[in-house]
Order: sequence, then structure tokens, then C-alpha cells
Amino acid sequence: MQVTSSATVATPIDTVWATLTDHVGMESWAPGIKVSLGRPGTPEANGVGAVRQIKTPGPGPDIVEEVTTFDAPHVFGYKALSGTPFPGYTGEVRLTPSGTGTRIDYTIGSTASFPLVKIPLAGIGQVLLRLLVRAAAKA
Repeated sequence: MQVTSSATVATPIDTVWATLTDHVGMESWAPGIKVSLGRPGTPEANGVGAVRQIKTPGPGPDIVEEVTTFDAPHVFGYKALSGTPFPGYTGEVRLTPSGTGTRIDYTIGSTASFPLVKIPLAGIGQVLLRLLVRAAAKA
């Protein structure tokens, strides 16, 4: 099951890409989280194979994600290794030039088959997209 949220920002694609793929920099645009790079990717530190640990506010577990796709500046994908309540949780962000700006398509997925899972996934996707759009606009 997947849900996609989309938006267009008046920010060049390279700037959006740099904001999106700066894992530790997420702290500046996602309030209350702390991000560390547990393992660098190859050949770029934030690229394929990178593992990021996200500490969220509150008592929940840390979210650990691994970068699975890093096709600069167009496609960034990741999968959760632990810390999410959704089995098979994945995320993919596709960036497409749109005039002088960028179209962002943010897809969140899960292998869960229970239909009501789609509601919280859609909410998470909307929040992540809004945070990225705000950060890209400030960049």
C-alpha cells in the first residue's frame, strides 16, 4: 500500500536535493528530532547504504532508516530498518524540474494490508512533504 503527496516549490532542483539528502541537516527543518549518520553510504556519505538514526520527541523508539536509492538530483529512497509501527515501511521522493522550481512527489509505503493503515501513512506523507517544502523554500 502506498500514498503519494505532491507539491511544487519555487526552488531549483539542486537546492531541494541538497536539503533532502542532508541527513543530519534534517534537524534544522524537522522540529524536535535529532539525526545521526550511523553508517555512511557509498560513494557519497548520504548515498546508497547510508543508515540514519532519527530520535523523535517522546518515549517512542528511534527510527533507523537505510538509503536505498540515490539518483541525484531526481530520486531518493529509503526503507525503515526499525522504529516504525508499519511493516515494510519505505519512502521515495521524486524531484522533477518545473519551470524554475521543482515538483516534489513524496511516496510513503508499507507492506501492511489492513486498509486503515492508509490513513496514518497519508498523514505522515503530508507532514513530511510540508516540512520538506518549507525547508526547500528557506534554502
